[in-house]
Amino acid sequence: MRWTDINDIAIELTEARPDVDPLSVNFVDLRAWVLALPGFDDHPDHCGEKILEAIQAAWIEELE
Repeated sequence: MRWTDINDIAIELTEARPDVDPLSVNFVDLRAWVLALPGFDDHPDHCGEKILEAIQAAWIEELE
């Protein structure tokens, strides 16, 4: 997975952290959690606030 795999990341986060409300997660933690996902293989510096916002939005949508 790469930073651009927004929907795949959201699915993985939903499975890995089922008790977490995505709206309560700060971007520092979100970035760390994405980097720790199995199969994630992208450079840590290739992520910015817009990507994290998109991941958070997709994660919220995944829960609905």
